[in-house]
Amino acid sequence: MAIKNTFEKIGKFIEDNPVPLLILSILLIFIAFEGAAMITMASDTDTFVNKDSKLYQDYDHLYLNMFYTQSIVVMIEDGDVTNPELVQAIDRFEQLVASVDGVVETNSLASVLKQTNYDENSKRVLPSNEKDIEQLLSIYTPKSVVPDETHTFIYIDVSGDVNYDKLREILRIVDESVIFAEFPVGYNVIVTGDADFNIEMEDEMNASMSLLLLISIGLMLIVLYLVFRHVRWRLLPLGVVMFGVIYTFGAMGFLDIPMTMVSMSAFPILIGLGIDYAIQFHNRIEEELEKGESEAEAVIETVKHTGPAVLIAVLITSMGFVSLFKSSVPMIRDFGKLLMIGVAMCFLASLFVGVTSIYLFDTLSKNTIICKLTSFIPKKKEANEKDPSDRFETFLKNSTRFTLRHPIPVILIAGLFCVAGIYTDSMIPIEADTKTFVPMDMDALIEWEHMGQVMEGGTTHVDLIIKVEDASDPAVIQWMDEFGEHEVEHRANIYGTEGMHTILRSYNDGVLPTNKGEIESLYATIPDAHKRWYLHDNSFLLMQMDTGNAWAELGLEGMDELVSVIKKDIFWMPPPPGVAVTVTGDIVVMTALIDALTSGRVMMTMTGLFMVLGGLLLIYRDWLKALVPVATMFAVIGWAGGVMYFTGVPYTPMTATLGALILGVGSEYAVLMMERYFEEKDKGATPHEAMVIASGKIGKAIIASGLTTLFGFSALIASPFGINSNFGLVTVIMVALALFATFVVFPPLLVNLDIWREKRKGISIPSGQEVISYE
Repeated sequence: MAIKNTFEKIGKFIEDNPVPLLILSILLIFIAFEGAAMITMASDTDTFVNKDSKLYQDYDHLYLNMFYTQSIVVMIEDGDVTNPELVQAIDRFEQLVASVDGVVETNSLASVLKQTNYDENSKRVLPSNEKDIEQLLSIYTPKSVVPDETHTFIYIDVSGDVNYDKLREILRIVDESVIFAEFPVGYNVIVTGDADFNIEMEDEMNASMSLLLLISIGLMLIVLYLVFRHVRWRLLPLGVVMFGVIYTFGAMGFLDIPMTMVSMSAFPILIGLGIDYAIQFHNRIEEELEKGESEAEAVIETVKHTGPAVLIAVLITSMGFVSLFKSSVPMIRDFGKLLMIGVAMCFLASLFVGVTSIYLFDTLSKNTIICKLTSFIPKKKEANEKDPSDRFETFLKNSTRFTLRHPIPVILIAGLFCVAGIYTDSMIPIEADTKTFVPMDMDALIEWEHMGQVMEGGTTHVDLIIKVEDASDPAVIQWMDEFGEHEVEHRANIYGTEGMHTILRSYNDGVLPTNKGEIESLYATIPDAHKRWYLHDNSFLLMQMDTGNAWAELGLEGMDELVSVIKKDIFWMPPPPGVAVTVTGDIVVMTALIDALTSGRVMMTMTGLFMVLGGLLLIYRDWLKALVPVATMFAVIGWAGGVMYFTGVPYTPMTATLGALILGVGSEYAVLMMERYFEEKDKGATPHEAMVIASGKIGKAIIASGLTTLFGFSALIASPFGINSNFGLVTVIMVALALFATFVVFPPLLVNLDIWREKRKGISIPSGQEVISYE
């Protein structure tokens, strides 16, 4: 009662201040635009892995801070790499980009030839003919620079702390330098690498966001015409929810929530959820006005009675979303924050913008020609005209009668499918490779994959950070060499190793130096450009183990097993005393996602179940009213495992949130059905009669609500990002199944438990399953 009194006061406030509220709402949009301009894009490793974990701390402190740079790779192909004109063009290109602010160093065929010429002939110049080039390459040819006779790579290392705006500018200069360097005709020059991939992915994310919003708006226009034909200004709810979405964009910037591949999906979801809130207020105020209430009375009654009901729906949905905070994946937690902020903003927009707008429109329409331009008033039906919605109501009542007559088979079949889904859930693969999430036709991805095919071994590696007292200790170098040979020989997915041991060999005629003096002497002659990749402050050595394309071949779980094998091998082949080895790198850190997408995902879903259950207990103080909606949605969560298994959709940071979303969205449908069921019981209907009436009367509204949500989610299917489109497909199916469960599983479960409880209390229940139809 207290909450209705509170909303009654809010209704009076809206009625007293419609114009100031609307002006304030519009002003808040401009503030939201300021916040939206502050939104940053994020796709780095730290969006997948918790920064507080030891795995990430090792990666950050030992790898990123010492050895990490962002790489721009220029691949040159389709011609002889010993062509002097090509070598000269590479040298021109290298000189153009080497002085660019943010570029740490460059490495290419030209720089290798200059260094080798200096080492052999004391001349740091390029050879002028093909014969001299071949001779120098026969002395030293790094496979990373010249993998074969028709391909060569130029590496441009950019400081790891360069932001995306600066990186974008560097890439622009690199592209221009390719033109100015004047590479010989016939050679194909491709700019690729991590930096190029990340920048193009950010551009695709921005473009995809706009596309998804446009599709969501288009779908909402369709659904409003389909299910909202009986009111004036039927498109108004879409405008109202856009206020909420814009406010959410603003809050996202002010609260420093980054835009990721997961969070970009929140906005079509919010449009689908938020428009439902706007429809509830819109529908009720029109209903009050049709009764002959004045505009002021209609506003107050609408806010008083609809406000609490919609708020409960928002709270139940939010309780499901709260479980996302239990995830160890930062982008999933950010997704949860965004959804909770979004539903709150859409609720506030529906309450203050939606109700105020209808109040003003209705007032103006009585005095102006606005009604002719903006309103839609359906014609009255003749007495003998059959309303199509009546036929649909009859269908819902008949289907409910059927499920109530056969409660045991219905509940048993639903339970069996739930158990089967939970069983198949463990067979669903896990996918965490960012390159499988992006559009398959993205140029940067195609070029990256082509580069991986050309590079000897591939583009992925496991990094060993070796902490030593003296980097010139022969025992350490010897261990690195022997351990590397052991791994290449005995581990199928390790194709080679790179480190100071391989560089020392190459500068010592293929022979590994065996004493400290030799090593120190060689260190003095090796250029810093070669050493800095693998040596830091004479205290840390980096050893990279080339795993080829193991990420694509083995998947995340396979890579986790490979990393475990390497760690075991280090245990059985330990380094010299006093030396510590840490296995790290991008791939190693990403294996932390396995727990997040398996046991962590289950924990997240269980948290959501208990949150929704606890919330309903708090609201209703009735175990039956709390348990049955949650039990129904638990069955749907079980079905989700089977749906994902048979559709071949893997678990990703996006689909891992499915349980929380089903709980948040689906529980609302069951609660609305339950509310009407107990309302009809209070009027004197038997449990069976009450459920049939409830299904027929509120069923249309639940279906309409479900369609708006389903249409909003379906926009994700059109996303060019596989992570979003797969999630959209599965979520649309699950929302449909949540609606199905609300009309098929929920009625017999609630009615039979309610009858059982009343019998225990000694309340007489009329026998028989036949139900009269209350029209």
